[in-house]
Amino acid sequence: MGIYLPIAEMSVNVFVLLAMGGAVGFLSGMFGVGGGFLITPLLIFYNIPPAIAVATGANQVIASSFSGALVHFKRKTLDVKLGTVLLAGGIVGASLGAMAFAYLRRLGQLDLIVSLLYVLFLGVVGGLMLLESVRALRRARSGQTVSLRKPGQHNWIHRLPLKMRFRASKLFVSVIPILVLGAFIGFLASIMGVGGGFIMVPALIYLLKVPTNVVIGTSLFQIIFVAAFTTIIHSTANQTVDVVLAFLLMVGGVAGAQYGARVGQRLRGEQLRALLALLVLAVALRLAFDLFVRPASVYSLSMGGV
Repeated sequence: MGIYLPIAEMSVNVFVLLAMGGAVGFLSGMFGVGGGFLITPLLIFYNIPPAIAVATGANQVIASSFSGALVHFKRKTLDVKLGTVLLAGGIVGASLGAMAFAYLRRLGQLDLIVSLLYVLFLGVVGGLMLLESVRALRRARSGQTVSLRKPGQHNWIHRLPLKMRFRASKLFVSVIPILVLGAFIGFLASIMGVGGGFIMVPALIYLLKVPTNVVIGTSLFQIIFVAAFTTIIHSTANQTVDVVLAFLLMVGGVAGAQYGARVGQRLRGEQLRALLALLVLAVALRLAFDLFVRPASVYSLSMGGV
Protein backbone atom coordinates (compact mmCIF):
# COMPACT_ATOMS: atom_id res chain seq x y z
CA MET A 1 0.00 0.00 0.00
CA GLY A 2 1.67 3.20 -1.18
CA ILE A 3 1.40 6.73 0.18
CA TYR A 4 2.90 10.03 -0.99
CA LEU A 5 5.20 12.00 1.32
CA PRO A 6 4.69 15.73 0.56
CA ILE A 7 7.97 17.06 1.98
CA ALA A 8 10.19 14.19 0.84
CA GLU A 9 8.32 14.29 -2.51
CA MET A 10 8.21 10.52 -3.02
CA SER A 11 5.90 7.51 -2.63
CA VAL A 12 6.59 4.84 0.01
CA ASN A 13 5.05 1.63 1.36
CA VAL A 14 2.94 2.26 4.48
CA PHE A 15 3.56 -1.17 6.00
CA VAL A 16 7.33 -0.88 5.64
CA LEU A 17 7.30 2.41 7.58
CA LEU A 18 4.97 1.00 10.27
CA ALA A 19 7.25 -2.01 10.71
CA MET A 20 10.28 0.27 10.81
CA GLY A 21 8.71 2.44 13.52
CA GLY A 22 7.61 -0.61 15.53
CA ALA A 23 11.09 -2.16 15.48
CA VAL A 24 12.74 1.07 16.56
CA GLY A 25 10.12 1.61 19.27
CA PHE A 26 10.77 -1.88 20.63
CA LEU A 27 14.49 -1.17 20.87
CA SER A 28 13.77 2.21 22.44
CA GLY A 29 11.79 0.72 25.30
CA MET A 30 14.23 -2.15 25.75
CA PHE A 31 17.51 -0.21 25.83
CA GLY A 32 16.46 3.29 26.93
CA VAL A 33 17.54 4.92 23.66
CA GLY A 34 15.33 7.16 21.58
CA GLY A 35 16.01 5.10 18.48
CA GLY A 36 17.06 8.04 16.33
CA PHE A 37 20.50 6.50 15.75
CA LEU A 38 18.65 3.61 14.07
CA ILE A 39 15.62 5.22 12.42
CA THR A 40 17.64 7.91 10.62
CA PRO A 41 19.99 5.43 8.89
CA LEU A 42 17.02 3.16 8.09
CA LEU A 43 15.21 6.06 6.40
CA ILE A 44 18.36 6.92 4.45
CA PHE A 45 18.68 3.25 3.39
CA TYR A 46 15.04 3.51 2.23
CA ASN A 47 16.08 6.43 -0.04
CA ILE A 48 14.54 9.20 2.09
CA PRO A 49 16.67 12.38 1.61
CA PRO A 50 19.10 12.72 4.59
CA ALA A 51 17.87 16.21 5.55
CA ILE A 52 14.29 14.87 5.79
CA ALA A 53 15.44 11.69 7.55
CA VAL A 54 17.32 13.64 10.24
CA ALA A 55 14.52 16.09 11.04
CA THR A 56 11.66 13.56 10.83
CA GLY A 57 13.64 10.92 12.70
CA ALA A 58 13.91 13.31 15.63
CA ASN A 59 10.11 13.59 15.59
CA GLN A 60 9.61 9.83 15.68
CA VAL A 61 11.88 9.64 18.71
CA ILE A 62 9.33 11.63 20.73
CA ALA A 63 6.57 9.03 20.51
CA SER A 64 8.67 5.94 21.22
CA SER A 65 10.53 7.69 24.07
CA PHE A 66 7.31 8.91 25.71
CA SER A 67 5.77 5.46 25.54
CA GLY A 68 8.86 3.82 27.04
CA ALA A 69 9.37 6.53 29.70
CA LEU A 70 5.76 6.12 30.85
CA VAL A 71 6.39 2.46 31.62
CA HIS A 72 9.51 3.30 33.64
CA PHE A 73 7.72 6.13 35.48
CA LYS A 74 5.04 3.70 36.66
CA ARG A 75 7.76 1.33 37.86
CA LYS A 76 9.61 4.19 39.63
CA THR A 77 12.80 3.62 37.61
CA LEU A 78 12.95 7.21 36.34
CA ASP A 79 14.90 10.06 37.99
CA VAL A 80 12.90 13.15 37.02
CA LYS A 81 15.31 15.55 38.75
CA LEU A 82 18.36 14.17 36.93
CA GLY A 83 16.43 14.17 33.65
CA THR A 84 15.44 17.81 34.12
CA VAL A 85 19.07 18.93 34.60
CA LEU A 86 20.06 16.99 31.48
CA LEU A 87 17.20 18.67 29.63
CA ALA A 88 18.39 22.17 30.58
CA GLY A 89 21.73 21.51 28.89
CA GLY A 90 20.01 19.74 26.00
CA ILE A 91 17.94 22.77 25.00
CA VAL A 92 21.08 24.90 24.65
CA GLY A 93 22.88 22.23 22.67
CA ALA A 94 19.91 21.65 20.35
CA SER A 95 19.75 25.37 19.51
CA LEU A 96 23.43 25.44 18.55
CA GLY A 97 23.03 22.21 16.58
CA ALA A 98 20.13 23.59 14.52
CA MET A 99 22.27 26.53 13.43
CA ALA A 100 25.11 24.17 12.45
CA PHE A 101 22.60 22.00 10.54
CA ALA A 102 21.38 24.96 8.48
CA TYR A 103 24.96 26.06 7.75
CA LEU A 104 26.05 22.60 6.55
CA ARG A 105 22.95 22.36 4.38
CA ARG A 106 23.78 25.66 2.69
CA LEU A 107 27.30 24.37 2.01
CA GLY A 108 25.91 21.18 0.49
CA GLN A 109 27.94 19.00 2.90
CA LEU A 110 25.13 17.86 5.23
CA ASP A 111 24.77 14.31 3.83
CA LEU A 112 28.47 13.53 4.13
CA ILE A 113 28.88 15.03 7.60
CA VAL A 114 25.83 13.17 8.95
CA SER A 115 27.12 9.82 7.66
CA LEU A 116 30.64 10.41 8.98
CA LEU A 117 29.35 11.41 12.42
CA TYR A 118 27.24 8.27 12.60
CA VAL A 119 30.14 6.01 11.70
CA LEU A 120 32.49 7.76 14.16
CA PHE A 121 30.24 7.97 17.20
CA LEU A 122 28.48 4.65 16.77
CA GLY A 123 31.73 2.82 16.09
CA VAL A 124 33.58 4.24 19.11
CA VAL A 125 30.69 4.01 21.59
CA GLY A 126 29.61 0.56 20.41
CA GLY A 127 33.16 -0.80 20.56
CA LEU A 128 33.81 0.46 24.08
CA MET A 129 30.45 -0.78 25.35
CA LEU A 130 30.99 -4.22 23.83
CA LEU A 131 34.43 -4.62 25.43
CA GLU A 132 33.12 -3.67 28.88
CA SER A 133 29.96 -5.78 28.67
CA VAL A 134 31.92 -8.87 27.53
CA ARG A 135 34.21 -8.49 30.56
CA ALA A 136 31.18 -8.13 32.83
CA LEU A 137 29.53 -11.25 31.37
CA ARG A 138 32.73 -13.25 31.89
CA ARG A 139 32.95 -12.12 35.51
CA ALA A 140 29.31 -13.08 36.04
CA ARG A 141 29.87 -16.58 34.61
CA SER A 142 32.90 -17.10 36.83
CA GLY A 143 30.80 -16.26 39.89
CA GLN A 144 32.34 -12.85 40.57
CA THR A 145 30.12 -9.95 41.58
CA VAL A 146 29.33 -7.69 38.63
CA SER A 147 28.98 -4.08 39.72
CA LEU A 148 29.66 -0.83 37.94
CA ARG A 149 29.27 1.09 41.14
CA LYS A 150 31.31 -0.02 44.13
CA PRO A 151 30.83 1.53 47.59
CA GLY A 152 33.04 4.58 47.98
CA GLN A 153 34.10 4.50 44.33
CA HIS A 154 34.68 8.00 42.92
CA ASN A 155 36.36 9.58 39.91
CA TRP A 156 37.36 13.13 38.94
CA ILE A 157 33.75 14.02 38.09
CA HIS A 158 32.70 13.51 41.71
CA ARG A 159 35.24 16.12 42.85
CA LEU A 160 33.72 18.98 40.82
CA PRO A 161 31.82 21.83 42.58
CA LEU A 162 28.10 22.75 42.45
CA LYS A 163 26.95 19.37 43.72
CA MET A 164 23.32 18.31 43.80
CA ARG A 165 21.62 15.27 45.33
CA PHE A 166 19.60 12.95 43.08
CA ARG A 167 17.77 10.60 45.42
CA ALA A 168 16.22 8.31 42.80
CA SER A 169 19.68 7.61 41.37
CA LYS A 170 21.36 7.65 44.81
CA LEU A 171 23.84 10.27 43.59
CA PHE A 172 25.48 13.36 45.06
CA VAL A 173 27.37 14.85 42.14
CA SER A 174 28.19 18.16 40.42
CA VAL A 175 25.63 19.47 37.90
CA ILE A 176 28.46 20.65 35.59
CA PRO A 177 29.12 17.30 33.84
CA ILE A 178 25.37 16.64 33.67
CA LEU A 179 24.72 19.98 31.93
CA VAL A 180 27.66 19.44 29.54
CA LEU A 181 26.44 15.94 28.70
CA GLY A 182 22.92 17.26 28.10
CA ALA A 183 24.21 20.03 25.81
CA PHE A 184 26.31 17.56 23.81
CA ILE A 185 23.33 15.24 23.38
CA GLY A 186 21.13 18.16 22.30
CA PHE A 187 23.70 19.21 19.69
CA LEU A 188 23.81 15.69 18.26
CA ALA A 189 20.01 15.54 18.24
CA SER A 190 19.87 18.52 15.89
CA ILE A 191 22.70 17.44 13.60
CA MET A 192 22.04 13.70 13.43
CA GLY A 193 18.34 13.37 14.22
CA VAL A 194 19.08 11.18 17.24
CA GLY A 195 17.82 11.16 20.80
CA GLY A 196 21.39 10.62 21.95
CA GLY A 197 20.60 7.65 24.15
CA PHE A 198 23.39 5.59 22.59
CA ILE A 199 25.84 8.07 24.15
CA MET A 200 23.85 9.16 27.20
CA VAL A 201 23.19 5.65 28.52
CA PRO A 202 26.86 4.57 28.67
CA ALA A 203 27.92 8.04 29.91
CA LEU A 204 25.49 7.95 32.82
CA ILE A 205 26.45 4.37 33.67
CA TYR A 206 30.23 4.59 33.39
CA LEU A 207 30.98 8.25 34.27
CA LEU A 208 28.30 9.13 36.82
CA LYS A 209 27.69 5.55 38.08
CA VAL A 210 23.91 5.79 37.73
CA PRO A 211 22.21 2.38 38.22
CA THR A 212 21.36 0.76 34.89
CA ASN A 213 17.65 0.32 35.65
CA VAL A 214 17.32 4.06 36.44
CA VAL A 215 19.41 5.17 33.45
CA ILE A 216 16.98 3.77 30.88
CA GLY A 217 13.89 5.65 32.09
CA THR A 218 15.84 8.86 32.78
CA SER A 219 17.41 8.81 29.33
CA LEU A 220 14.01 8.40 27.68
CA PHE A 221 12.54 11.26 29.77
CA GLN A 222 15.22 13.72 28.63
CA ILE A 223 15.02 12.55 25.03
CA ILE A 224 11.29 13.34 24.80
CA PHE A 225 11.72 17.07 25.33
CA VAL A 226 15.01 17.52 23.47
CA ALA A 227 13.59 15.71 20.43
CA ALA A 228 10.41 17.81 20.58
CA PHE A 229 12.43 21.03 20.74
CA THR A 230 14.64 19.84 17.86
CA THR A 231 11.60 19.01 15.74
CA ILE A 232 10.11 22.48 16.25
CA ILE A 233 13.40 24.15 15.27
CA HIS A 234 13.81 22.06 12.11
CA SER A 235 10.18 22.57 11.16
CA THR A 236 10.28 26.35 11.46
CA ALA A 237 13.85 27.10 10.35
CA ASN A 238 14.63 24.38 7.80
CA GLN A 239 11.17 23.05 6.72
CA THR A 240 12.48 19.47 6.68
CA VAL A 241 9.89 17.68 8.84
CA ASP A 242 7.52 15.43 6.85
CA VAL A 243 4.36 15.12 8.97
CA VAL A 244 2.98 12.12 7.08
CA LEU A 245 6.22 10.19 7.44
CA ALA A 246 6.51 11.16 11.12
CA PHE A 247 2.94 10.01 11.88
CA LEU A 248 3.46 6.56 10.38
CA LEU A 249 6.71 6.07 12.28
CA MET A 250 5.12 7.27 15.53
CA VAL A 251 2.20 4.83 15.29
CA GLY A 252 4.57 1.90 15.00
CA GLY A 253 6.97 3.32 17.60
CA VAL A 254 4.39 3.70 20.38
CA ALA A 255 3.26 0.08 20.12
CA GLY A 256 6.79 -1.29 19.90
CA ALA A 257 8.11 0.66 22.90
CA GLN A 258 5.58 -0.90 25.29
CA TYR A 259 6.74 -4.43 24.48
CA GLY A 260 10.40 -3.43 24.47
CA ALA A 261 10.20 -1.99 28.00
CA ARG A 262 8.73 -5.27 29.29
CA VAL A 263 11.44 -7.38 27.66
CA GLY A 264 14.18 -5.07 28.96
CA GLN A 265 13.07 -5.64 32.57
CA ARG A 266 13.78 -9.37 32.20
CA LEU A 267 17.44 -8.94 31.20
CA ARG A 268 20.42 -8.16 33.43
CA GLY A 269 22.28 -4.87 33.04
CA GLU A 270 25.35 -6.41 31.40
CA GLN A 271 23.16 -8.32 28.95
CA LEU A 272 21.36 -5.13 27.94
CA ARG A 273 24.66 -3.31 27.42
CA ALA A 274 26.06 -6.13 25.27
CA LEU A 275 22.98 -6.26 23.04
CA LEU A 276 22.93 -2.47 22.65
CA ALA A 277 26.64 -2.47 21.76
CA LEU A 278 26.13 -5.09 19.04
CA LEU A 279 23.22 -3.11 17.59
CA VAL A 280 25.21 0.14 17.57
CA LEU A 281 28.17 -1.52 15.85
CA ALA A 282 25.93 -3.13 13.23
CA VAL A 283 24.49 0.26 12.22
CA ALA A 284 27.98 1.82 12.11
CA LEU A 285 29.31 -0.95 9.85
CA ARG A 286 26.36 -0.63 7.49
CA LEU A 287 26.89 3.12 7.13
CA ALA A 288 30.64 2.70 6.69
CA PHE A 289 29.98 0.16 3.93
CA ASP A 290 27.85 2.69 2.04
CA LEU A 291 30.49 5.39 2.48
CA PHE A 292 33.53 3.50 1.25
CA VAL A 293 32.23 0.90 -1.21
CA ARG A 294 31.95 1.97 -4.85
CA PRO A 295 28.24 2.30 -5.79
CA ALA A 296 26.75 0.18 -8.58
CA SER A 297 25.70 3.26 -10.55
CA VAL A 298 28.39 5.95 -10.70
CA TYR A 299 27.36 9.38 -11.88
CA SER A 300 28.37 13.00 -11.44
CA LEU A 301 26.71 16.38 -11.58
CA SER A 302 28.56 19.29 -13.13
CA MET A 303 27.81 22.87 -14.05
CA GLY A 304 28.38 24.35 -17.47
CA GLY A 305 31.88 25.73 -17.93
CA VAL A 306 33.26 23.70 -15.01
